Amino acid sequence: MATAATLTAGGLSQREIIRIVNRYIGVSGGYLGDFSYRTHAEFYPEFCDLDLDPFDYLEDGTTRERFIRVLEKSPPHVQAKIIRGLLEKYPVGSSELRTEASRAELIAMAERLERGRMVPGSAPAFTSDVVVRAIEDVETLLRKGGPTSAIDRVHTALHGHLRYLCDDAQIAYVREDTMVSLLKKLLSSHPTLQNLGPRANDITTVMRAFGSILDALNPVRNNASVAHPNENLLGREEASLIVNAGRTLMSYLDAKLAS
Repeated sequence: MATAATLTAGGLSQREIIRIVNRYIGVSGGYLGDFSYRTHAEFYPEFCDLDLDPFDYLEDGTTRERFIRVLEKSPPHVQAKIIRGLLEKYPVGSSELRTEASRAELIAMAERLERGRMVPGSAPAFTSDVVVRAIEDVETLLRKGGPTSAIDRVHTALHGHLRYLCDDAQIAYVREDTMVSLLKKLLSSHPTLQNLGPRANDITTVMRAFGSILDALNPVRNNASVAHPNENLLGREEASLIVNAGRTLMSYLDAKLAS
């Protein structure tokens, strides 16, 4: 069995894996819950939407040993899908082990794994309904499909929020204005953004760098996300970078302009 040091960085700890196995699924005679070899193999595509074969992870062993090995070798977002699959297959009350408290513990694990190294996201204090809905979509897509699936909605949320901020401050713009153009207008015309603190020049440089990020977001969305039927999609890490950048900018503007 792999030691804790070999677990995926940012993923489940050995203690968490054992708690899932022993305190939620349950083990009898070395076997995992009511899993047979066949139903264990079918569990991943049926309940987790995962195309994996536990026999590829451990050729010889019990269902318990194979399940543990799959969790140990899977990245955090896959571990989260497996946990949510378990919650669907084994709902609260289906055994004495499966209480509301144990379910809540597994949900907390899944949510942490789904966030991974993501910047926390939340809707701005003041924005449009369209932006709120787009941000809700982002959270759903991050859970179900990962950051690559969320890029399009991040783009929509940012563009909509920048328009909202311009409207709120009565800063004129046209519908065709890009996110970069809207950000420039906010920086030059919004009264609150005229006071950027003791290192204003440096902060202005940072904000201009965010303008470059926004400029790159449009072609990334069009050519490397699921917004269109693109064959070559961003990898998980690069998509996380895009989502985190968008969330960081939105969080700053919310804190600065909603106070």
